[in-house]
Amino acid sequence: MIKPSVVIVSPALADSNNGNWQTARRWQLFLSEHFNVRIVKHWENTPATVHDAVMIALHARRSADSIAAWAHSRGVNKQGSPGLVLALTGTDLYRDIETDETAQKSLELAQHLIVLQEKGIEKLNEALQPKTAVIFQSTSSRKTLPKPKRRLKVIMVGHLRDEKMPQTLMEAAVLLRGYPEIFIDHIGGPLDPELAQAAEETMQVCPNYRWLGNQAHGATRTRIQRAHVLVHASKMEGGAHVIMEAVCSGTPVVASYIDGNIGMLGAGYPGYFPLGNSHALANMLTQLLEDIVNPKPLPPGKSSVYTKLKNQCADRARLFAPENEQNQLIRLVQRANQNNNEVEVHHANI
Repeated sequence: MIKPSVVIVSPALADSNNGNWQTARRWQLFLSEHFNVRIVKHWENTPATVHDAVMIALHARRSADSIAAWAHSRGVNKQGSPGLVLALTGTDLYRDIETDETAQKSLELAQHLIVLQEKGIEKLNEALQPKTAVIFQSTSSRKTLPKPKRRLKVIMVGHLRDEKMPQTLMEAAVLLRGYPEIFIDHIGGPLDPELAQAAEETMQVCPNYRWLGNQAHGATRTRIQRAHVLVHASKMEGGAHVIMEAVCSGTPVVASYIDGNIGMLGAGYPGYFPLGNSHALANMLTQLLEDIVNPKPLPPGKSSVYTKLKNQCADRARLFAPENEQNQLIRLVQRANQNNNEVEVHHANI
């Protein structure tokens, strides 16, 4: 039996090794048992692509040309273009679909929409929500590695660019210069030269802050495993990989209070700080230092802030299990393929 052909359109390919590529590659592997899957940067309607049964497009704006080409070749009905699945990124949900006409058109053309965390669906109008599925991305679990007992190891992972708000961590590091027990490692490439310069300057005045630049993925995950806490200061997220990697390594997260982080960690999570508020972040880190280095006796049934963060992250970890993501994705693509077949049968009978 010939497997149906599925094409994943990703604005970024292997050379970028960013979140879009990691998602595309993982989904290719998840679907490969049931479908023939390939990843492309652009899709065009040609004799070689005429038998593609399903397209999964990552990014409403950046994949808009491929989405439009699919709709033109496959037609559009009340539900959208048969076989067209669109996965929405953070920049889609929290910027592009509000103002960009091509992104808005992509939403209309898609037969199925995917958001990557539970708050994402709230950004879509009521007409789009029935065709939207929440599929949490996944990562492998890793054991928690030994952590120091006399100091607090903090890590932040994310390229130096505006959306990640790395300046919040740098400002907090300056505020924490009087706390030699707090060690901060900052991993990420210098995408913004001004932010890279700020990181260099922060290292000069803060001996407890280290900007490590780009690191291999395996080495980064090991550093996450050894940290007490991961800081995620972003102002725009669709569902951050690094949050999953921390949670599934037994490392709790301190995150900016934005929808993309709330949708990953839960509405009642106690580890949020106001977006861009370096003082609040610094205060939270000093509290965690106290919990670890100088734990105080607590009344029965009461837990320290650090213990609460660990426990709630452990509860959320099950959402990021690979088998959950794989099963939901396969079911959705099978539905899209079935809908596409039904349209073809209908056209053949006309």
